[in-house]
Amino acid sequence: MKRLIPVLLLTACSSSNLEVPHRNSQTTAIQKKTEKKAQIQGHRGARGLVPENTLPSFERALDLEVDVLELDLHFSKDGKPVVWHDAHVRASKCAAGASGVTPSPTKEGTTTSAIRNIESETLAKLDCRLNPDPERFPNQVAIDGNYGIVTLDTFFRFVQAYSEDPNKSESQRLNAKRIEFNIETKRKPENPEFIGDQFDGVAPGPFERAVGTVIKEHGLESRVILQSFDHRSIWAAKTLSPKLRLAALEKETGNLEELAKKGADIWSPRHTLVTPTTLKRAHEAGMLVIPWTVNDPDRMKELTEMGVDGIITDRPDLAAPKALNSRAEGAQ
Repeated sequence: MKRLIPVLLLTACSSSNLEVPHRNSQTTAIQKKTEKKAQIQGHRGARGLVPENTLPSFERALDLEVDVLELDLHFSKDGKPVVWHDAHVRASKCAAGASGVTPSPTKEGTTTSAIRNIESETLAKLDCRLNPDPERFPNQVAIDGNYGIVTLDTFFRFVQAYSEDPNKSESQRLNAKRIEFNIETKRKPENPEFIGDQFDGVAPGPFERAVGTVIKEHGLESRVILQSFDHRSIWAAKTLSPKLRLAALEKETGNLEELAKKGADIWSPRHTLVTPTTLKRAHEAGMLVIPWTVNDPDRMKELTEMGVDGIITDRPDLAAPKALNSRAEGAQ
């Protein structure tokens, strides 16, 4: 008999049930949390299983019925929000395909490999099916599909098409119809050229405006979380789209109470920063706590038992209900 991974406690639920605690409510966030279950967010789709931020990766996460698809956005030369993490097209992840672009052999990239300097139609012709770190992602496989860098509009259309695909199960289609999106704007204050739209740090830049426009065109404001390490970006975007929920990404624990006062609905830290103390502080400030990037089943169990509101993971197969059911059946 195969040993059941203890992450069985991490049963996911519809993310619509994860309400942001009202900061003036007499019921504390921690009390509310006892009525909820941990939300599962597929990091860059399902990066541990299929190359990141590609349509096949998002399809894999949808097949596993995650609650939220997490993705990154950059800005193309023609002013389109495009789904990609890196500021440059890198040879460790992408081949030229039919694009004519020469992927950079280094992380720093070149002027011609910068996402900001390439048209969205050209980015779509790349073939980004490579595994940049086989030791870290030994289970990653490039299944059949489109591995170009797509626009946010194309991504939303893909999810809509999935929700109507007769080849998917009724449960998968229903989940796709209500799935939420955790979208990261990839601004970096120290590298403004990565987005390159003359953002002043206060008013929404062309990037935030373009992102907000696409979200509104698809009627998805109530299903989108906007996150960033550059908190200026999410504060600015909120002025355009009041319905958006905001997640403050952090690599070190900042002033949680101040983040909540500024408008953060979610504290999204590196998972090692989550302790009973920081979790309590964030909850008492009125924020949900959804850490990244959690791939170890034992750590998943530890965090959910601690009381986090969700996890962001490269391996939704270790956490999503469908995978857990399959694992249980295999052990019988």
